[in-house]
Amino acid sequence: MTGKNTICLWYDGDALDAATFYAKTFPDSAVGNVLRAPGDYPAGKQGDVLTVEFTVMGIPCLGLNGGPGVKHNEAFSFQVATDDQAETDRLWNAIVGNGGQENVCGWCQDKWGLSWQITPRVLTAAINNPDRAAAKRAFDAMMTMGKIDVAAIEAAVGH
Repeated sequence: MTGKNTICLWYDGDALDAATFYAKTFPDSAVGNVLRAPGDYPAGKQGDVLTVEFTVMGIPCLGLNGGPGVKHNEAFSFQVATDDQAETDRLWNAIVGNGGQENVCGWCQDKWGLSWQITPRVLTAAINNPDRAAAKRAFDAMMTMGKIDVAAIEAAVGH
C-alpha cells in the first residue's frame, strides 16, 4: 500500500479563492477536486466548499475551510526558488499586489496569511559561497531587503 502525503492548509471559507490564485500565479500548479457539503451543517449550508485539492509547484495540498479559529503563521511557508529578478518580481508582486504584505529577507504573506519565501537561486548560492567573507556580505545585504534584489546580492559577492 502506498501512502500520499498532502499538506493541509486551513482557510476561513475562501480555500477555493486561494487555490485558484495559486494555480494562476505559480507554474506546475492547478486546482483539483472541490468537495462541497452534501447538506446543511452548523457552520454552513449545502453546497458550501468544504475542501479543495490543489497543487502548488508540484506539491499536493488540501485547502480546508475550517473557519476563523486558526490563522496561518510563519511556522509554515512555501519557499520558491527563482531564476532571476524578473521571476522574483513577478511572484512577489503577484502575492503582495493581491492583498498580501511585504516582509523582510525575501518573505511575504498572501492575503490569506500564508507565508512565502521568494528566494532567488543567486541568494542561496551566495550565502553558501565557500568564500565566507563574500557569503557574509551577501547575507548582510539580504538582511536589509524586503524583496530580494539579485543585482545587489551579486554586487555584494563581488561578481
